[in-house]
Order: sequence, then structure tokens, then C-alpha cells
Amino acid sequence: MEKRTVLKTLSAWLAALALPAQATQTLSPKLAKSKAEWKQLLPANAYDVLFEHGTERAGTSHLNAEKRPGTYVCAACHLPLFDAAHKYESGTGWPSFFQYLPNALGTSTDYKLIYPRTEYHCVRCGGHQGHVFDDGPKPTGKRYCNNGVALRFVPQGEAPPALRT
Repeated sequence: MEKRTVLKTLSAWLAALALPAQATQTLSPKLAKSKAEWKQLLPANAYDVLFEHGTERAGTSHLNAEKRPGTYVCAACHLPLFDAAHKYESGTGWPSFFQYLPNALGTSTDYKLIYPRTEYHCVRCGGHQGHVFDDGPKPTGKRYCNNGVALRFVPQGEAPPALRT
């Protein structure tokens, strides 16, 4: 096979693989607000976690005890992030989930504790939610360890809050 044909074929495959990533970005348009705007909209502890990458103390979130069916949305922009059916008791003191909703989260590498950890954030507003670890239950084996102040719980049957603009 000619080198040119191989390159064309490879380019076509790479372009096809990139399509789903581009499509997910259009599902939830990014919400750009300044830190000053977020600071006015959110309680101080939520702002600190979401936009200054703080961490709430373990065991302090009322969401640890939440057992009802429903949806957990981003406390900043209200994008649905987790289904309550995917929440489990991890014993860590933070609300934990083994799976997130499609197109809801993005990740980055965090070196705050010297060793690398995977931080995850709301794909729409960029608000820091927590860290993901590889010690969760089946079927994913993941533990999305979330700061409770970064979430808002919406019980099943209640209308979710409108996405912030």
C-alpha cells in the first residue's frame, strides 16, 4: 500500500474517532462566568470547592445520608452529573458514585498532594467536584469521591433546576 493511502486512511479513522468528543461539547454549551460572578451566586463553602479547588471536611455533607432516588446536579450550573442509583457508601465520608451521567464530567491531573490524582469537574461550568479512584465497586471499579457542597440533590419526581445562564 502506498504511503499516501495509509496516511489518508489513518487520517479518516482519527477524524472519525474525534467526532464523538466534538459532539459531546455541543450537548452542554460551556457556561463562562468570572470568579466574581460565581462568588456572588454561591455560598462561600461551595465557591471555595467549585472554583478554588478546596475540599470540604469528610463526614460533613448531609448528602452522605441521602438514600432517595433522584439526580445529583452541579451546585453551580445545575447540570445533571449523577443518578442516585449509582451512589454507594464508600466509607470515606464523602458522597461517592461508581458511574456518572453521559457527557457530564471532564478530568485533569492534580498534583496538589505531590503524587498525581485524577480530578474531575463539571463539563459545563468547570466546577471542581472531586477525585476519581480505581477502588470502586463493579461494574466500573471507579469511585467518584465528590464534595457534597459541589452537588445539589433533586428527588425523583421533582423538576430539576433550570440550567444557569
